[in-house]
Amino acid sequence: MPFAFPEGLAPEVYPLAWLVGRWRGEGVIEYPGIDETPFVHDLVFDHDGGPYLRVESTLRVRSAAVADGEGDAGPDAGDEPDTVWSTENGYWRVSSDRPEGLEDDRHALEVLLTDASGRLSLFLGVAGNGRVDLATDFVARTSTAAEVTAAKRLYGLVEGQLMWVEELAAFGHPLGSYASAKLDRITEA
Repeated sequence: MPFAFPEGLAPEVYPLAWLVGRWRGEGVIEYPGIDETPFVHDLVFDHDGGPYLRVESTLRVRSAAVADGEGDAGPDAGDEPDTVWSTENGYWRVSSDRPEGLEDDRHALEVLLTDASGRLSLFLGVAGNGRVDLATDFVARTSTAAEVTAAKRLYGLVEGQLMWVEELAAFGHPLGSYASAKLDRITEA
């Protein structure tokens, strides 16, 4: 089936058109001080015709998984996982600046994300060929937010699924693996 650009999508974000839609999948969080915890990731990329994509991300774990370090957040688990682990909203833009040496099939990105726990992150990166690589350029936080000093993200389209990986530098630990998930497209744009 041929790919069609979402209706009304601004040409500036055509390199990100493959992300537009609703995605859902399962993953695992594991970080120093956090036991392995399964979660469900809901991810929505949409647009209003402006030169950017809007993004909304929610990670949910079962209350039992949070309390016991156990639980099955899988599609056969019955009810929706009921504990929100994190939420964020933001905007993805293809930069009008083209860094020297960037391959023709890659595009510079600027991503601004706000986390409900009190953190604002500016990611810079590149997109191309069904892959997005991002790294924080700036992280600001409120006095009550978790101490996160840096992050990296990878999004990759593999056989129709969206693979997502996040690394964090937090709580005095160096940058390391934090969470990953495999998401299926639920709806197109």
